[in-house]
Amino acid sequence: MEASVANSSAATVREFITRVNAHDPRGVVELCTPDHVFIDSLGARLSDLTRIEQAWIGYFFLFPDYLVEIEALASRDSLVLLSGRASATHRGSGRAWRIPGAWRALVSGLLIAEWQGFADNTPVYEILGHDA
Repeated sequence: MEASVANSSAATVREFITRVNAHDPRGVVELCTPDHVFIDSLGARLSDLTRIEQAWIGYFFLFPDYLVEIEALASRDSLVLLSGRASATHRGSGRAWRIPGAWRALVSGLLIAEWQGFADNTPVYEILGHDA
């Protein structure tokens, strides 16, 4: 495929990250295909845009300063791979975390069809009181 497809896919993903960092769940979902799939770092899959929007609302409530920092991005056709860090402070305890992460996006047209995160979320689970 042409470089322009990879460039537009990368631009779509960058806008997605911008909306995540702005804590804009409606804006995040507006960049998702109707059959979008969100896959967390444990492999759990979430679909249905209403459920996905509610999940983002809940996450932004728990971590009001959640931030994704992208250090590297590579794209080929509709596939975009990112690496960087995610960080936040837990609303209830005031405890903060910052972890390395990687993300994979599949872009369809100018929308994200699949978003998958990869990270060792042990610090987050410890704050939430979950087993890692």
